[in-house]
Amino acid sequence: MADHSQCSSSVSKDDAAMTHPANSLPGLMTRSEAELRQAFLKQVELIPAGERIKRCIQCGTCTGSCPVSYAMDISPRQVIALFRAGEMETIMESRTIWICASCYACTTRCPSGIKITDIIYALKRTAMEKDRKSRAPQVQLLAKLFVSNLMSYGRLHEGTLIRKYYMKTRITKLFGFIPLARKLYRTKRLALLPKRIHAHAALSRIISKAQEIEMRAAPEPLAYSPEYVGYKGLGDLKLETRKGA
Repeated sequence: MADHSQCSSSVSKDDAAMTHPANSLPGLMTRSEAELRQAFLKQVELIPAGERIKRCIQCGTCTGSCPVSYAMDISPRQVIALFRAGEMETIMESRTIWICASCYACTTRCPSGIKITDIIYALKRTAMEKDRKSRAPQVQLLAKLFVSNLMSYGRLHEGTLIRKYYMKTRITKLFGFIPLARKLYRTKRLALLPKRIHAHAALSRIISKAQEIEMRAAPEPLAYSPEYVGYKGLGDLKLETRKGA
């Protein structure tokens, strides 16, 4: 795809500065970019009304609504702009898709009805499917450890999550949390050992079965009936009558 500084006047200078060198020639797309794009679009097809991604008007409402946009290197608005510009590799390397808090504020406020949170989840699945690493690997690591923690116990145990994260990143910083952990433990805000939920095995079987079932794409329901739009809505009136003759 073309450089996104030439793709749309709605794309800001910050967007243009993130152009990937491999995609700098207009009309050309690398094989890697094409594969990422195809994998992502397959994920989008599984989202009800996923095709609405084409309706984005680059208004920035999603970015203004996002409570964690300050920590993102690419804003939600820029994510869609970069996708349009053929910069999937830039998106995959960012930390944005791993920072999303899944609050759905962007989705509920989007004037075009785009399910931006689900789009970001589709990008996550694409990154995992293609084994793409973020420029901020610690964010990607935290996301994986978070999911692993939930799968292991059926609930989140903060102590285990923090311990595993810093053991894989900066183990020396882990000791700085000891005073805080003591205070939380004394006030019964932190369990010393993780506990599994009841019927954890049953929950694991449900999740495993859900992962085996192929997701089915549901077509977006029309906001109107085609039978009542255009000439069809006028019934069997003659053409002269329709024109007001």
